[in-house]
Amino acid sequence: MTLAAIGVLGYLLGSIPFGLLLTRFAGRGDIRRIGSGNIGATNVLRTGSKTLAALTVLLDVAKGMAAVMIARQWDPEAGLVAAGCAVLGHMFPVWLGFRGGKGVATALGVLFPLAWPVALVAALLWVAAAFVFHYSSLAALVGAAAGAMLAPFVADGRTALVIAGIALLIILRHHANIRRLIAGTESRISLKKS
Repeated sequence: MTLAAIGVLGYLLGSIPFGLLLTRFAGRGDIRRIGSGNIGATNVLRTGSKTLAALTVLLDVAKGMAAVMIARQWDPEAGLVAAGCAVLGHMFPVWLGFRGGKGVATALGVLFPLAWPVALVAALLWVAAAFVFHYSSLAALVGAAAGAMLAPFVADGRTALVIAGIALLIILRHHANIRRLIAGTESRISLKKS
């Protein structure tokens, strides 16, 4: 029962659609009707507001961290349940008909308390790939794959397995982006100051 409750808590925290809420409060309309229709920071960036996009990243990271840290108050391994459920909550939020984001920032958030070296490497590789190639999706794929490969060297077996599972979810959620990257039709992002 405790693990079930922790799973629900993790899911509910992960399902808070900060990208949608921030853009609505800022008078930018429904983010689901802009660009890719995604609720994540990359699509928020398409509204023209880098501030809102940055806030979306920070809040999505924070909800992932919060889910794991709260769950660990009951049991250290409960954090693993909360981590997976928080990412699933972001990807498939009940409030939005189970149509959410790609889970990248939320996954980064759960990584910090689970295995901070993995989180740090994944974040640095995301930034590097985004600046070099200007594809948010490619940067996310690089970060996810690197995190899954590094995890067995710095985390225990169960934690590494959960991290690999989260990385696989992120890669699967990017299936359309992967096809566009191969076709050369993927949208680029600009990280330069306006």
